[in-house]
Amino acid sequence: MRGRLDGRAGRTLSRERPALPPGPSPARLILAVAAHAKLNLSLEVHGRRPDGYHELTTLFQAVSLHDLLLVEPAANTELHGGQPDDLVLRAQRALEEAAARPLPARFRLIKRIPAGAGLAGGSSDAAATLRALSTLYGLKVDLRPVAAELGADVPFFLQGGTALGRGKGENLTPLPSHAGCYAIAWPGYSVSTAAVFQAWDEVGGDGENHLLRAAIVVEPRIGEFAMGLEGWRMTGTGTAFFKPYPDRRQAERAVGALDCWTAVATAVPAWAAVAT
Repeated sequence: MRGRLDGRAGRTLSRERPALPPGPSPARLILAVAAHAKLNLSLEVHGRRPDGYHELTTLFQAVSLHDLLLVEPAANTELHGGQPDDLVLRAQRALEEAAARPLPARFRLIKRIPAGAGLAGGSSDAAATLRALSTLYGLKVDLRPVAAELGADVPFFLQGGTALGRGKGENLTPLPSHAGCYAIAWPGYSVSTAAVFQAWDEVGGDGENHLLRAAIVVEPRIGEFAMGLEGWRMTGTGTAFFKPYPDRRQAERAVGALDCWTAVATAVPAWAAVAT
């Protein structure tokens, strides 16, 4: 076989291309979805409805604090980092029923939002699951009714941003994106959402969050915690509190003085408005 001499190396180079070693396997498709927390900037309770739920008006705000959900196609469904009754798996089963087809996937959930804090981490995880599976499998399913069946906060996380919620919170009116920085503090314990609403039936409420008084009835330590947080507001049914600040430096200074779980988060616009 004729060849060409490579004078620099003294090697004979063949014109024929040598066989290449096996290349790397095709890259796996893994979706990474941020499941953001929410704050209830205001929350009014108007009364119990005939269906047993309470009529609400609330101002939702998505913030940068988030869980991370990694999703990839799989022969069988697996969940790493969650509980057996996790809303991730409930959301998958609900979407399978709506789509009338199996949607197997491997999930890895990295939790950063404390559970039972009123920040709706579980609801956000559920919405992230719906969004991820819809993208992964190219579904043409309306996710809104599926989300509403999973929980009152889940529909909000299909869009995020700033929104006015009515009904149970599922009837949403998007609002102009809100800019802000928030200090968040959580005392490390939770309360039952159902118990707080039941207590509201007895004691009522007012102020920025109509459920604060009821939450204190259910868990008196919330009142003690709130006493050390001047100007802070409770989110949801508790037990986390937040306070808006004009900039991150002031928010970080505020949480630095607290002896509990804390975070500083910024307002996040609606998902459709986030550049990808």
